[in-house]
Amino acid sequence: MNNTIEKKYNKLIIALSIIIPLAVAILFGVNLRKMGFDVKPLTFLPPIYASINGITAVVLIVAVWAIKNENRKLHENLMKLAIACSVSFLVMYVAYHMTSDSTKYGGEGILKYAYFFILISHILLSIAIIPLVLITYVKALAERFDKHKKIAKITFPIWLYVAVTGVVVYLMISPYYAN
Repeated sequence: MNNTIEKKYNKLIIALSIIIPLAVAILFGVNLRKMGFDVKPLTFLPPIYASINGITAVVLIVAVWAIKNENRKLHENLMKLAIACSVSFLVMYVAYHMTSDSTKYGGEGILKYAYFFILISHILLSIAIIPLVLITYVKALAERFDKHKKIAKITFPIWLYVAVTGVVVYLMISPYYAN
C-alpha cells in the first residue's frame, strides 16, 4: 500500500518540479503595468516575503528539533507550515514581479560578487528544492520513514539555505528599491 501512495504522487512530483520553475520564469518576465493593465505596483511585498523566508527557516529548525525529540505530530504540523510558507512566498514573489520593475543591485566590489553568488545559488537551489520537498513529504505520507529520514537529511540543509539566503538577498538589495 505504501508503495502505491508513492507511485500515485510520482507523476505529480515530476509535473510540479517542472511546471513551477517554468511558470515562475515566464511570469517573472510578465509586467502587467508595461502591458497596459491598470494595476498598482505591489512594492510593499518584498519585506513581507523576505520575512516569510525567515519564518520558514525558523520553522524548519524547530521541526527538526521536534522530530529529534520524538514529537512527530509537532514535526508534521511544522513541516506543513513550512510548505505553506514557501508557497505563500512564491505567490507574493511572482505577484511583486508581475506588477513592479526589477530592482538592480547597486553595490560594488566584493559585495557585488557576494550578492550575485548568493542570488544565483539561491535561485538554483530553490529550483532543486521543489522535488526534494515533495519527495520527502510523500515518503512521510507513505509512512516510509526510513527513506523519509534519508532524503530529509539532504532536503533540510538545502531548504534552510534557500530560506536564509532569501532573507540575505532581500537585505542586500533593499537599499536599492525605488521608493
